[in-house]
Amino acid sequence: MGIPSEMNGYRLSTKDVDVRAVHAFLTSCYWAEAIPFDTVKRAVENSVCFSIFKDDAQVAFTRVISDRATFAYVCDVYVLETHRKQGLSKWMVEAMMAHPELQGLKRWVLVTKDAHTLYTRAGFKALASPEMYMEVNRMGLYKNPELFR
Repeated sequence: MGIPSEMNGYRLSTKDVDVRAVHAFLTSCYWAEAIPFDTVKRAVENSVCFSIFKDDAQVAFTRVISDRATFAYVCDVYVLETHRKQGLSKWMVEAMMAHPELQGLKRWVLVTKDAHTLYTRAGFKALASPEMYMEVNRMGLYKNPELFR
């Protein structure tokens, strides 16, 4: 991959994911509050994932949804608060952008509330043509699934 798999006692993996730890974190996030475990498990199974471990405990995670040919969507990025300010998010983003299955893509997108600086360093910019993008926004889906049936 070209990116080191170990740094300062941490281990980065694209193979190992503690789905229970990821689920536990995501259920406390504004973007995935109340997400069912089976949904997280299926999402992990169908994505390119980047995990960082410290002493076998998952402390950071990034998930990329991609066709591995033209497009990638970056989501579910987190670093546990007690492990922040150590360069782990930068390390995960570098690994993500260098991953062999994610090369040659014509478009990467993501949504962030407060990590613009991190992603700008990796080449992300505001949408060039935001008027072209559309969405179906179901942010309340996990808390009120009956609203979307």
